[in-house]
Amino acid sequence: MKKLITLVVIALGMGMTSQAQDKMMKEKMMDQTVKTIALEQVTGEFVQKQITVDAGTYVFDIKNNNVGHNVGFVLVKKGQDISNPKNHIKTAYVTEQVANNGTQHSNATKLEKGEYVYFCPLNPTSTDNLLIVK
Repeated sequence: MKKLITLVVIALGMGMTSQAQDKMMKEKMMDQTVKTIALEQVTGEFVQKQITVDAGTYVFDIKNNNVGHNVGFVLVKKGQDISNPKNHIKTAYVTEQVANNGTQHSNATKLEKGEYVYFCPLNPTSTDNLLIVK
């Protein structure tokens, strides 16, 4: 019986800790303004070749405009090796592949001043699309 009571107390404690952490994360996200960058892919290319935004936190919305298969999204700081996944900004990946004629989004991604390139290895698109952050 003591073991059962101990397990119940531990489970309740873990539940309360996780709820508190969840609440703290939500409050932190609410303090930041998250903006959206919408990009559209057609067969073999992004419609938007260059975008300029202010530094801040963004979610990428990626639209698949009748490419005929799933697409994705990769963001890399300009000048870094785009073929090395270690250089990819993983929060900018779409949360799942974008189905034909669908839209998906990334997680919130903090962008600092500088230049970034974006591309889709599944489409595939040019790797010189430019995101300028002022």
